[in-house]
Amino acid sequence: MTRDVQKPVSTKDFLKDVFICSLGAYGGPEAHYGVFTDQLIRKKQYLTEEDLIELIALTQLLPGPSSTQTLVAIGYKMGGPKLALLTMLVWSLPVIVVMILLSFLSELLGVFHLREDGLRYIGPMAVGFIILAAYRIGTKVVKDSFTLGLLIFGAVGTFFIRASWIYPAVLFTGGLLAVARSKEKDIWHRVKLDPPYKYLFFFGFFALGGLLFSAFFDHVLIDLFESFYRYGYLVIGGGQVVIPLMYTELVEIQNYMSSQDFLTGFGLVQGLPGPMFSFSAYAGAMAAKG
Repeated sequence: MTRDVQKPVSTKDFLKDVFICSLGAYGGPEAHYGVFTDQLIRKKQYLTEEDLIELIALTQLLPGPSSTQTLVAIGYKMGGPKLALLTMLVWSLPVIVVMILLSFLSELLGVFHLREDGLRYIGPMAVGFIILAAYRIGTKVVKDSFTLGLLIFGAVGTFFIRASWIYPAVLFTGGLLAVARSKEKDIWHRVKLDPPYKYLFFFGFFALGGLLFSAFFDHVLIDLFESFYRYGYLVIGGGQVVIPLMYTELVEIQNYMSSQDFLTGFGLVQGLPGPMFSFSAYAGAMAAKG
């Protein structure tokens, strides 16, 4: 029996569970969902697996870090905007601080040969987490030949087309096919929306302000703010998409850091628990150092 998701929960207990998730979340968003399922659903029953799957599908359509958005959405559902903000801080702040510190210790990594030797086993470990999460989610959503066909369609499409637009396109197409095939009556429901316009205003203010300041003022911190803010609101598809974009801008175009330093940070973030976007803290600190 799952918990009534509308019932208030203890802020302290929920944030403790979020922190536990942050300590065990290796391998990127695909692997993080398995951790969320274990801690937030199987053990604490904050929501159902169906609710989690719907949130995952929604965040995959949005730009930005999908696993972080999923967890913040759960926090919002449990306790409103305040708990959502605290959830984001507890989930992301520890690894962000660690990545910033590591950016100032990058020279030591080379001395101890961690760049080449200590990080090469992290990738295969992350694959295991991803396979487990995919299996658990797959057993819930792949129920017949039609859903199996959607799975194959999504896998083939995203494998052969390496572009940011393919992720929302596949999800949108799959949703349309599912609706067209559905025999459920009254599938469409009228919903009254009350958009948080004040948040949209602040988003637009920082987005436009970053572009204007970057155009008129030649300062590395302003350029970095504009670049990383743009990565957050434009890039769809997670770290696999944003990392090549960051490499092109920060290494090849702006020359803020060397290729070796960039790849070292990317290897480190895969070996640490927490959100993959914490790599931006490392890259930003390295770029600011010059």
